[in-house]
Amino acid sequence: MLKEVHIRNYVLIDRLDIEFRDGFSVMTGETGAGKSIILGAMNLLLGGRADSKTLRQGTDKCTIEGIFSIAGYGLEQFFQDNELDFDPDETIMRRELSASGKSRAFINDTPVTLTQMRDLGCRLIDIHSQHQNLALGTQPFQLDVVDTIAANNAVKTAYEQSFEKWTELKTRLAHLIAEFESDNTDRSYLQYQLEALDTACLKDGEQEELEQESDILDHAEEIKQELFSACQTLTADEDGCLQKLRSALQSLRTASKNYPQAQELAERMDSCIIELKDIADTLDDAQEEIIFDPSRLEKVNERLDLIYSLEKKHKKENIAQLLELANSIRARLDRSDSYEYDIEQLTKQTGIAHVEMEKQAAELSKTRKKAADIIIKDIKELLVPLGIPNVQFGIDIQPSAGFDRTGHDDLKFMFSANKSVPMQELQAVASGGEIARVMLCIKSLMAGARALPTIIFDEIDTGVSGAVAEKMALLMKQMCAGNRQVLAITHLPQIAALGQTHYKVFKTDDNDATHTRISVLSGDDRIREIAGMMSGAKLTQAALDNAKALIDNNGR
Repeated sequence: MLKEVHIRNYVLIDRLDIEFRDGFSVMTGETGAGKSIILGAMNLLLGGRADSKTLRQGTDKCTIEGIFSIAGYGLEQFFQDNELDFDPDETIMRRELSASGKSRAFINDTPVTLTQMRDLGCRLIDIHSQHQNLALGTQPFQLDVVDTIAANNAVKTAYEQSFEKWTELKTRLAHLIAEFESDNTDRSYLQYQLEALDTACLKDGEQEELEQESDILDHAEEIKQELFSACQTLTADEDGCLQKLRSALQSLRTASKNYPQAQELAERMDSCIIELKDIADTLDDAQEEIIFDPSRLEKVNERLDLIYSLEKKHKKENIAQLLELANSIRARLDRSDSYEYDIEQLTKQTGIAHVEMEKQAAELSKTRKKAADIIIKDIKELLVPLGIPNVQFGIDIQPSAGFDRTGHDDLKFMFSANKSVPMQELQAVASGGEIARVMLCIKSLMAGARALPTIIFDEIDTGVSGAVAEKMALLMKQMCAGNRQVLAITHLPQIAALGQTHYKVFKTDDNDATHTRISVLSGDDRIREIAGMMSGAKLTQAALDNAKALIDNNGR
């Protein structure tokens, strides 16, 4: 149950604090006073879309906070599943919006996602605005109405699971058949590709080795000359580096007889000579091994050309990827032998899943048809006192062309306001006022089926007046049974007079800006407000007397 709402810096609202009470409440005010602004703030609180333009001009942050009492509504599991603190007496939902467009949501001071906020919000408040009357003519809404009254969650869940299983199997089967047909069509080409790759006898790492060998063979004379020159620099008899180092070593050894420190240097020098002698021998062997071989160079380049052409043809970067492609093609060719068996088995599984889905869909249809009879009876009983004495109402349920996530039912609400006129689809024949009354009756039935703490009606009385409006107010008042709040935003005095709590929304002006305000009316203030709804700005005594009479009858 909604206890309080606190709004800061939202459109024309700088600061607004509303305390909500039990039972049936009404909210009135002139057009443009800000009722829709308050409703917009409430929608934000319930996870609606945010827009930084809704911030009050000159401010950098907007906050909407709602305080709820949720004891007895079975919401403990939601808080447990979402790892949130559970306080049944004071649950706080808060939405913050910054000028930069950043939006933040909190439940009991813990940051949450908008999905979590919407999930909790839809269990706490149902806001019915005028445009939702259009939803009455849509099948998703009509199915939701019937399923709510049917209380068929378990049956619906069983069907959804069977539908998902059948859909998954059907998709897998379609993919398998498409793959089989593609592989069958491409079999000759795949075999040709694999044969070319296998004939090439590719080895991982081969390309790098061949590229290195090609480079050496292509520059053999130059490499041989440079290796010989390096070797000569080290080993020449007179000017060679090694000969000079040996002479230096002898000098160090002689000096060490009288200068012991030279011994360490001599040992280090000796190690260098050994290393350089080994390098010289290696250089000598290397330059002897390198031979310019035009025949070998041609073979190496031919092999590389083959590798390069395969890589280009198959759009691969190296031999490893070509080998991976060959294995993939080989697996596809090998698998073709088992396609028929796999398709046969998957076809059987899909058929079994379809039969199970049909069974679950039939059970779901049965619950809907049973609920439809109850809805038809109750809607007729509720509409007669609302000014449609000859109402005809029906719910036509026929098998749909196929199966979808909602089942196998094509469902239509049928309506006629006159005895002599056959029923047609509701949205095609009902007037705006009739749609509003039907919607109110449906909301009344759904409220009884759902443990919903708060319902807000935004001018659901469009298109009605007089005694009908009074009957609609009485119905909204009856919806408060079971510790439920109902708030009606209205322009009709007949509805406003029956509210147990009366809120008035109005504007005030100061030197800088216009502000939206709200107050709770009672006594003479309330009489004047309702009289003004009947007679306009100039209050007549007749209007005042009439308003007082309407309020006095509030206890009916």
